[in-house]
Amino acid sequence: MEKLNVIIYTSSFCPYCSWAKKIFNGKEVGYDEIRIDEDPVDAEKMIQKSGRVSVPQIFIGDHHVGGYDELAAMDRAGDLDPMLGLTS
Repeated sequence: MEKLNVIIYTSSFCPYCSWAKKIFNGKEVGYDEIRIDEDPVDAEKMIQKSGRVSVPQIFIGDHHVGGYDELAAMDRAGDLDPMLGLTS
């Protein structure tokens, strides 16, 4: 399975953002981090793409995962690795 591009919208001093990045780092999966606190245009893009104003907002390919809670739940359920193209 092809590995998909991962995008994480974050802001500084966000523990949930750090925890989400820790999941991907632990799996040695690269991601593009977009800091919405550094550019209001990026914040608006995130809101339009996700329909949410909180961070993190995580996208794997074209799929909007949601925030940290949804990411962690997918990981616990064993659904994250296949989505990332990782073999078990």
